[in-house]
Amino acid sequence: MNDLFPLTGFPPAVFFVMFLWSLLWKGLALWNSAKNGQKNWFLVILIVNTVGILEIIYLFAFATKKMKLKDLTFWNKKSK
Repeated sequence: MNDLFPLTGFPPAVFFVMFLWSLLWKGLALWNSAKNGQKNWFLVILIVNTVGILEIIYLFAFATKKMKLKDLTFWNKKSK
């Protein structure tokens, strides 16, 4: 496994952070597309790996119910 990293010049931690970033956005986009019945988007997001870029574009531009930046602050919800 260590033979791969000298070729790329990136430490393993960078790849791990990229993996977590991609996993977060892919999960949000897949959940949203499944919930809205957008099967084509679900398949594209599932198959194509773009390190979160396609997923972010889908969530903020093409989703049936577009996500807003304030939706990302779910941990900061105000109680009613």
